Amino acid sequence: MNLHSPTVAFTTPSNYASRISKLLTHNAYNTLWCPTLLIQPTPFTLTPYLSPHSLDPFSAIAFTSRAAIQAFLQATTPLSQPPLPPSGPIFTLAALGKDSQLLHHEFISKICSNSERVRVLVPPTATPSALAAALGAGGGRRVLCPVPLVVGLEEPPVVPDFLRELRAVGWAPVRVEAYETRWAGPRCAEGIVSASEERGLDAVVFTSSAEVEGLLKSLREFGLGFGDLRKRCPRLVVAAHGPVTAAGAKRLGVEVDVVSSKFDSFDGVVDVLNVTLPRFRD
Repeated sequence: MNLHSPTVAFTTPSNYASRISKLLTHNAYNTLWCPTLLIQPTPFTLTPYLSPHSLDPFSAIAFTSRAAIQAFLQATTPLSQPPLPPSGPIFTLAALGKDSQLLHHEFISKICSNSERVRVLVPPTATPSALAAALGAGGGRRVLCPVPLVVGLEEPPVVPDFLRELRAVGWAPVRVEAYETRWAGPRCAEGIVSASEERGLDAVVFTSSAEVEGLLKSLREFGLGFGDLRKRCPRLVVAAHGPVTAAGAKRLGVEVDVVSSKFDSFDGVVDVLNVTLPRFRD
């Protein structure tokens, strides 16, 4: 550990952890990974949509998270025949930001043997609302929406709002809970608590509002609130990966100091830390 570098804690689950950790390390931060959520794929929930021709009634699949794409890919791995026939109207696979990189040729070939039938749609802004807008007028068509089942925490409004926005532009969304998002347990904030006791915590990065709730729930197990972290570390910087996460944190009573304006990848939140942390130390 570099004693002269700020320590940045992040609460993201394991499917995103390596990406943000590498960026933070590359920018000379000491990293403290304290996941407050666990992600568990449930491929059996997708089985009814993966038999031959079972995707024929749909016009699109809308992925609002990397975990949803990974769960879908896991569910399609054992298939001997793609669920979408090679002929028919254009079928859309939609995803956010760098998550769309997972919609590569191998993934598409698991969906349909004719790659020309499938298009990948990435909205210019990496938010579920922008994804709904980019899909355009639905005209009553069906869109499959693989989303999480939230266990042990309150479901954030992001997914219900997304489904509502799809309906508003004429889509018929079909929700399927493709994976579980679970609270990581009462001790998941232990590393952050310990660092704050030693006054060694400089920043906390949140990439979803569920992470915030998971942290707050664990802090209560230690008899603490988020305000106690700020009292112990008065210069603590709270950073949010995009406005959706920032709004969710505020709804839960956690004020965010800086928000990434470039949130199609984690580069944006690291960029705002690079600007903000030196200023907080002047």
